[in-house]
Amino acid sequence: MSMSEFLLQNYLTIKALHIISIICWMAGLFYLPRLYVYHTKAKVGSELDQTLQVMERKLLKMIMNPSMIASFVFGILLIYIIGFESGKWLHVKILLVLIMAFTHGLMAKYRKDFAMGKNIKADKFYRVLNEVPTILMIIIVFLAITKPF
Repeated sequence: MSMSEFLLQNYLTIKALHIISIICWMAGLFYLPRLYVYHTKAKVGSELDQTLQVMERKLLKMIMNPSMIASFVFGILLIYIIGFESGKWLHVKILLVLIMAFTHGLMAKYRKDFAMGKNIKADKFYRVLNEVPTILMIIIVFLAITKPF
């Protein structure tokens, strides 16, 4: 059995794993900026600061990063199965997913800023940042389901 045949036979399993990975990744993308909102109120070096740093690090390293990687792996397998030329909707979706990954990277950078006691952003910034993954997710889901173009 060739790799293409194997992937085609397991399309629904790969799709399910892709969706599960995305759900886990999105949960982290929704929660991490909310932790940052609370973290802006914590005094550097305080018990709350230390607790939030642990929570943020574990969320990013143990949930968000592996989920993002799995989302990309299963997504690439799905693209291989359906073909990159499935429609312009797929190209737009990929662009939006890359923007989502960039947002993930920014959140990782902000975690390091908090860990070094060098956060300069206000809670309102993180409240707005909290909306970015939501908006991207809504558009991505509509593209994937409706395939409008």
